[in-house]
Amino acid sequence: MEKIFSKVNPNILLHVVHREEDFSEPRLELSPQDQYMQAVGMILNEGREVPAHKHLESDKISKITQEAVIVIDGLLEAEYYDLDDSLIKKIVLKKGDCSVTFRGGHSFKSLTNNTKIYELKNGPYYGREKDKVGI
Repeated sequence: MEKIFSKVNPNILLHVVHREEDFSEPRLELSPQDQYMQAVGMILNEGREVPAHKHLESDKISKITQEAVIVIDGLLEAEYYDLDDSLIKKIVLKKGDCSVTFRGGHSFKSLTNNTKIYELKNGPYYGREKDKVGI
């Protein structure tokens, strides 16, 4: 797992990239406990269950939208930006890779036809005009 910290404030974790081949434990925490989004990688052996459950309503309030992108197929170029909007890193994500953004900006560009991704973020999402700004 690659952790990308801010150069403006080196104590702030901005992005995490987890490669499919990096799975080394049955459960891997991709996000620190203090983030609004929980991201976990898991290896489930045959018969292993995640018991039936539901999540309780609470007074949790997200102060920022955090986002995960999982590449299902193809190649995706990811650019990661710092708190001051400066580019910190470019990475090519491939099938099975997961990118999580906690702070800072990002962009994605497909490098192959029919690249398939899942994009997940905490909500509620109020639409482009109210939830994001260009860099």
